[in-house]
Amino acid sequence: MDVLMPQLGETVAEGRVTKWFKSAGDKVAPGDNLFEIETDKVSMEVPATEAGVLAEVRVAAGEVAPVGAVVAVIAASGAVVKPTAVKAPAAPHAQAPAAPVAAAAPAVASTAAPMRPVALDPFHEVRTPARNYGPAKLASGVAVSPLARRLAAQAGIDLKSLSPSGPHGRILANDVETAIGNSVVPIGKPAAGPSAERVKALYAPGSYDEVPLDMMRRTIAARLSEATQTIPHFYLSADVAIERLLAIREEANASAVKDADGNPAFRLSLNDFVIKAWALALQRVPAANAVWAEDRILRLHGSDIGVAVALDGGLITPLIRGAQKKSLTDISAEMQDLAERARARRLKPHEYQGGASAISNLGMYGIREFSAIINPPHATILAVGAGERRPVETEDGFRFVTKMTVTLSCDHRVVDGALGAELVGAFRHFIEHPVGLMV
Repeated sequence: MDVLMPQLGETVAEGRVTKWFKSAGDKVAPGDNLFEIETDKVSMEVPATEAGVLAEVRVAAGEVAPVGAVVAVIAASGAVVKPTAVKAPAAPHAQAPAAPVAAAAPAVASTAAPMRPVALDPFHEVRTPARNYGPAKLASGVAVSPLARRLAAQAGIDLKSLSPSGPHGRILANDVETAIGNSVVPIGKPAAGPSAERVKALYAPGSYDEVPLDMMRRTIAARLSEATQTIPHFYLSADVAIERLLAIREEANASAVKDADGNPAFRLSLNDFVIKAWALALQRVPAANAVWAEDRILRLHGSDIGVAVALDGGLITPLIRGAQKKSLTDISAEMQDLAERARARRLKPHEYQGGASAISNLGMYGIREFSAIINPPHATILAVGAGERRPVETEDGFRFVTKMTVTLSCDHRVVDGALGAELVGAFRHFIEHPVGLMV
C-alpha cells in the first residue's frame, strides 16, 4: 500500500513532513499516527488506515512533497521487511545528484499484499494515484512542483534562475520562498530591495541573530505583498460610541448561571459583539457582502466572518460561519474554541478558507487606530481599535463618552466610497443600539 501525501485544502499543493512516529520495519495498526505534516496554515497527524508493516519511508522529516506523492510504503502484516535508510533533507539551493531511473524497492517477502494507493486524510479523499500528481517541467526539462510554480508566478521569480533542492532535481516551494527572501530579481523587473547578504553587510558580525523563515511567515510575506500590490485599497475611519454596549455586556455577563465551582456558563467579550454587528451590517448592505473573483464579483448570501488570531510567528483567520444567525453566546464559545485550536495549529482547511470579510482587533493591546491589509479574495476588512473615554461637546459644555475608532479597508474594485460609508454606518448603528444584537 502506498501512503500518499494528503490534501489539506484546495489551494494547498505541498506539505512538509515534520515528524515520523514510526520507523521502517515497525508494525502499524489502523489509527496509529504515522507522521505529522505541516502547511503554511496548519499541522496535522496522519494516521494509518490499515494494519501492516512500515516497509519504506520515502520522504524524510523536514522534506516537502507534493499532494498525492508517495511518502511511505506499508507491507502486509507478517512480511519480512528490510529497513531502508532515509536520506537527510537537502540543503537549500543544493543541486540534487542525478537519481537512478527506478529506486530500489525494499526486500519484502512474497506474502506482501499487492501495492495500491491509500489516501490517509479523513477530511479529503485523494482520488487519483500518485503518478498523476507529477510536477510540471520547464522547457529545460527541470521539474517544478505546482506550489512552486504558483508562488514564482505571484512573486515574478524566474524559475530558470533557481537551484533545485528537491529529489531528482525538482524545484520546490522552498526554493522559491528562499529566492523571495533573498530578493532574487524577477524577469524584466528591477530589484525590489537589497538581498539578505547586502542587508547583513550593514551590521557588524555578531550584532544580530538570524531567524530562518518558516512556511507560515514566508506565505504571509508573499500573500500580503501580493495584496498590497494588486488590491486598490482605500480606507474609511469612524468613531463609534460603545457605552450602551458595555453596559449591556456587563449586565449579560452578570446574569450568566454559575456551575458548582463558581464558573459562569459564558463570558461575552467586546469582540463577540463586534463580530455579530459586522455580520448583520453585511446583511443590511448586501452589495458589500462580496468577494473579488477576477472576472466577476461574487455576492454572498451568508456572513462568514474571519477573525484574526495571533500565533507564534504569524497569524491565521478562522471563520465564524453564518455569524448573522448565531447568538452572542454561540459566537463566544465558537470563537474561543477556534482560537485555541488555531494556536495549536489544529484547524481544518474549511475552518479558515473562504469567508465574506474579516475583523482585526488590536484594541486589547491599547492600539487606538490602525489600517489592516485585505486578505484576498475578501473585499473588506474591519480594523478595531481600543475603547477610550473622549470629550464630546454639548450645549452646556462637554462630557466624556466611551468611543472606539474603527477603520474599514475596502477593495475599490468591489466597494466604492459611498458603499463603504454605508457599510460603516450600518455597523455603527448595531454597535450603538446593541439591543438588536441580543435578539
